[in-house]
Amino acid sequence: MRPDSDALIVIDVQNDFCEGGALAVPGGSDVVAPINALMAEFPVVVLSQDWHPADHASFASQHPGRTPFQMIDMPYGPQVLWPDHCVQVSRGADFHPDLDADRAQMIVRKGFRREIDSYSAFFENDHVTPTGLDGYLRARGVTRLTFVGLALDFCVQFSAVDAAQAGFEAEVRQDLCRAIDLDGSLAGARAAMAAAGVALI
Repeated sequence: MRPDSDALIVIDVQNDFCEGGALAVPGGSDVVAPINALMAEFPVVVLSQDWHPADHASFASQHPGRTPFQMIDMPYGPQVLWPDHCVQVSRGADFHPDLDADRAQMIVRKGFRREIDSYSAFFENDHVTPTGLDGYLRARGVTRLTFVGLALDFCVQFSAVDAAQAGFEAEVRQDLCRAIDLDGSLAGARAAMAAAGVALI
């Protein structure tokens, strides 16, 4: 068992990000079993969960004439338009059925505000509105975070960078993540994490 100051942060291992889902990440379900095994090593386990209203502003369906994966400008900056995914109380928003979600002490839901997307488990995409995860981890005495899950080049990356910038020691287990790799996003994500001081292992 790792020390009490260590936490495993499992990012968005949900049906819509796995095979057959609305925004499937290639090989997404492959990480489930090894993540379950890794959970046993950590005294603190947190799951994040995309939790969008059906009319979320990041959905291409809410922008007539636009298609998924196009970019638009939102008040908080550039935004990828996504297929409708992880809609609240839908099967797609549920955790993968094989994920041992009962081991988590906390579930952080994000992206539930219609007008703003949320990749990071720490902040909405305005980089100002917090999710509350930072306060929870500090209250538990956590200083070191290990990130796993989906997708490496979006929600994992943003979460890990925010963690490092908040003063946590952050590492990403790349073997327990999968990526979308949208127009070179994977290389960009690795560079951004390395620049922020995130350990890529």
